[in-house]
Amino acid sequence: MRAITIPEPGEPDALVPADVPAPTAGPGEVLVEVVAAGVNRADVQQRKGAYPPPPGASELPGLEVSGRISALGEGTQDAGWAVGDEICALLAGGGYAETVAVPVGQLLPVPDGIPLGDAAALPEVACTVWSNLVMEAGLRDGETVLLHGGSSGIGTMAIQVATALGARVAVTAGSAQKLAACRELGAEILVNYREQDFVEELRDATGGAGADVILDVVGAAYLTDNVRALAHDGRLVVIGLLGGRKGELDLGALLVKRAKVMATSLRSRSLASKAEIVAQVREHVWPWIAAGQVRPLIQSRHPLEDAAAAHREMEASEHIGKILLSVAE
Repeated sequence: MRAITIPEPGEPDALVPADVPAPTAGPGEVLVEVVAAGVNRADVQQRKGAYPPPPGASELPGLEVSGRISALGEGTQDAGWAVGDEICALLAGGGYAETVAVPVGQLLPVPDGIPLGDAAALPEVACTVWSNLVMEAGLRDGETVLLHGGSSGIGTMAIQVATALGARVAVTAGSAQKLAACRELGAEILVNYREQDFVEELRDATGGAGADVILDVVGAAYLTDNVRALAHDGRLVVIGLLGGRKGELDLGALLVKRAKVMATSLRSRSLASKAEIVAQVREHVWPWIAAGQVRPLIQSRHPLEDAAAAHREMEASEHIGKILLSVAE
């Protein structure tokens, strides 16, 4: 089968199309003929050699796909899926390929009203957003959430999910165009991080209270200001390290605010944990998508063989929403 390999870590041209052996469905897995694959920051980090796949996962990049089930592995016949079903799926790796093996608990049906080729934009962001905003941080109706990188794939999904939950949404982004897109999705507090201090803007907009929940992809560079921006009993969830790994944490500020700092990763979770997240996403988020309340935003599509161009677009950080690879019709 055709796939994108990474013979040596490096720049986008380190992504090399090649013919590789097709996977087989192990116990508890199904085979999926891939129609489209999502491109994520984690793929970029893996390409650079900074984010290796967990033990036992495919060495190929790609954390989400959409496609059709082509074979059922041992122990999956009673799981409610059949050959030919159109699905999308959360992966630990292997999505940049014509065929991928998927643990059956990580399959999702394509939501009503979503084309199969668009559904690849959903699993990683929906599972990341739901697991962190709801399962970890407990975001609820009436609270304020601050989303850094509001125009990203995760950000655009998080705005919509938080709005559907009844939360008030604040975002940071780096241009007026990106902030306008966030506003259209439901964000109320818009901060251009290149020109404004998000801590002060958030305090002004909340009467000094701050954010009940912060979802952060930046990491160390924002740690101090994130703690300053938290409300009393606030929860900071760090899911990315674009701004570095090590920062200084004021424990006194946390004590005064009774605040929590959490750091999570979806890729390294156990199969059981991922299956629970996927089940909750199917129960809670999929109905919002079917009703048109939540939708995937797709910036662009690139052929599988041109994955390097997709990564260059990702690293330019001008996109709004998701970048996809088209693998098959």
